[in-house]
Amino acid sequence: MSQITDRIRQLKSELPGNVMLVAVSKFHPVEAVIEAYDAGQRVFGESRPQELLSKVRSLETSGLCPDIRWHFIGHLQTNKLKMVLPYVSMVESVDSLHLLDAIDRWGAEHGKVTDILLEYHIASEDTKQGFSREEILSVMKGAACGHVRIRGLMGMATFTDDESVVRSDFSRLMSLYGEIVRLRDEGKCPAAGPDFNIRSFGMTHDYRIAVDMGADVVRIGTFIFGERTQTVK
Repeated sequence: MSQITDRIRQLKSELPGNVMLVAVSKFHPVEAVIEAYDAGQRVFGESRPQELLSKVRSLETSGLCPDIRWHFIGHLQTNKLKMVLPYVSMVESVDSLHLLDAIDRWGAEHGKVTDILLEYHIASEDTKQGFSREEILSVMKGAACGHVRIRGLMGMATFTDDESVVRSDFSRLMSLYGEIVRLRDEGKCPAAGPDFNIRSFGMTHDYRIAVDMGADVVRIGTFIFGERTQTVK
């Protein structure tokens, strides 16, 4: 049994049944995706449009992994939408109003409703992307987009070994999520429908904390696939 197969099976047995595992396959070859798929994994995360498109086309050509699902988890430039939106079941990393509007316009032009998560900037690093709390509340209190379905929030904690910092970051996401749900139930968040029900946080180094704190989705790459050894084009 390979490491990939072993790790997928380990995670499947460890994670609660209500937690979705997104296997982050970025920077790893399509052969690794196929191996994880054969071990029972169905949802994969990519962060670069060109790499996503290359893997999608490779699998389509080979006829392998017919029911695979892709989540886009990286910063998405609006000029790359055509490389991503036709192929993904969710964009987890909508980090600006400009991108949100662009996805909505693309959907109107192509007759597709895209499931998305709003990326909440909860980490201390300024280099990480995402909305502020106030910006997310403004989006959620505005009119619902016709071709974007906001399913929940995504966030990345500060990269640190200090568990208290990680828990504090995750707590902010959970708090904002709860606030939006309460406002929705009071009729004050038109953009939050009944399917606003996803909290995506937790990666290889902190997914156990995330699950303990109520994450619905965890995005795990290095634990499954190992360290990246080369750039996949």
